[in-house]
Amino acid sequence: MTTMDIGFLAAITGTFVLAGIVKGVTGMGLPTVAMGVLGLFMPPVAAAGLLLLPSFVTNIWQLFAGPSFRAIMLRLWPMMFAIVAGTLIGVQLMTGGAARWTTSALGAALVVYAAYSLLARPLVVPWHLMGFLSPLVGLITGLLTGATGVFVMPAVPYIQSMGFDRDMLVQALGLSFTVSTVALALGLASQAAVQIDDVGISALAIVPALLGMWLGQSIRKIVSPARFRQWFLICLLVLGAELFSRPFWN
Repeated sequence: MTTMDIGFLAAITGTFVLAGIVKGVTGMGLPTVAMGVLGLFMPPVAAAGLLLLPSFVTNIWQLFAGPSFRAIMLRLWPMMFAIVAGTLIGVQLMTGGAARWTTSALGAALVVYAAYSLLARPLVVPWHLMGFLSPLVGLITGLLTGATGVFVMPAVPYIQSMGFDRDMLVQALGLSFTVSTVALALGLASQAAVQIDDVGISALAIVPALLGMWLGQSIRKIVSPARFRQWFLICLLVLGAELFSRPFWN
């Protein structure tokens, strides 16, 4: 193994430990952090392939650890269906040979998410609008997932606006993230964008991701999750701005 290979694996390991720590403290953010950091030294399509298995394993645990899977699924299935459809369309942008611009789109998605989370007030969506909004939000989320590999906007603030209690909210986010991960995997596979080597490295990345989650849960006991989340979002804002601007000065 060459020095370059060792450095590459070390960078991936560090990325997923960091992403796992964020998820352990805040309950979300593993794919967002992974895509943002990996996007610094590889194309988004390659980064998306690496995050599939760590994201799936951590999110499926989050999904089935909650108390109300059936009730949540009944409320969110139109949105989940639209996420899958949107992702299968959007992934063609990521794999279509415009890597520099999908990197910029990834940066824009990170900036919007971080700025919204830092500055916006929580939304409250009236019940009578959810039948119309859920598929629309799902479609937009799917398109952004397919194009950038980040599946937080606008799904996260929308789900947060639906009035779930804390445990159901965590489970509902787990459902959205799991469906988005599976849809992204299907989309990348349909475009022959996932290589065997990527699958192997993605499987290896499960271990540092789980280690990071354990560390994050330990950190949560001694550090205010709200303060940690604030600094995480500020760092994400800076990272997103760098990725967004990169095609304009390269």
